[in-house]
Amino acid sequence: MSATGYLAGLAAEETVARDYLRRGLKLAGRRWRGRSGEIDLIARDGDGLVFVEVKKSRSFARAAERLTRRQIDRILMAAQEFCAGEPLGQLTEMRFDVALVDGAGRLEILENVLAA
Repeated sequence: MSATGYLAGLAAEETVARDYLRRGLKLAGRRWRGRSGEIDLIARDGDGLVFVEVKKSRSFARAAERLTRRQIDRILMAAQEFCAGEPLGQLTEMRFDVALVDGAGRLEILENVLAA
């Protein structure tokens, strides 16, 4: 990944983080890394957790296309690792969102799209 791409990704993650904070959620982690992989953002929604994968591209559709089955599997496994440290462990309420950021910096959040 180029330095420009890396910085664009960081900016996209910051945009998404601000949106979750604006909606009253608290951030529990940014770029959290477990043995299974990395989770871009983790937010607390009451007693539950929201695991967020951020994808940036020219359009929302192109951003969505960048999410692979392999990434989804890694996110789910990393979320299980993170929850191991939570009071309710695997019984913690979880939601998996995908946040899409287009070339103009607009944001579209797809809530609970990685369920099942």
